[in-house]
Amino acid sequence: MTNQNSGRAALTYTLQKLRYKMANGEAGRPEITLTEDQIKEVETLAAMGTTEEIADYFGICRATFYNMMDRNPEIYRRYKKGRAKAGFSIKGSLIKKARAGDTTSQIFYLKTQCGWRETQHIDHSSSDGSMTPQTIERIFIDETSDQDTEMD
Repeated sequence: MTNQNSGRAALTYTLQKLRYKMANGEAGRPEITLTEDQIKEVETLAAMGTTEEIADYFGICRATFYNMMDRNPEIYRRYKKGRAKAGFSIKGSLIKKARAGDTTSQIFYLKTQCGWRETQHIDHSSSDGSMTPQTIERIFIDETSDQDTEMD
């Protein structure tokens, strides 16, 4: 029984030690951080890639990258700046093509930036406003009739 009691005491001591470390932020995995050069690199990467690709580049998972942006405002700022640069570059190319007369670019720009919509309204009602047709006409054709073929 003394062996069992000493095992419990050791476990209790270990749990108390772990709780103490957790309360003081000393327990768990070490926090992953980026160097200053890597933080600067985020801006360039964000202009060309997704968060998944950026995380892969740094050898971390996407959730970790998001956590890093939450903890470090500079990483988030660089990420947003890189995304904005990419957007401005693409928008500039689109506007240049639209101004040069590319109809597809013009239509796309007008739809996404100026609120243009392509809508069709099909009226399925009859002239009196109901959905019921006023008259139904049936035409029967008798193919056995020889009246059309006789000419005197």
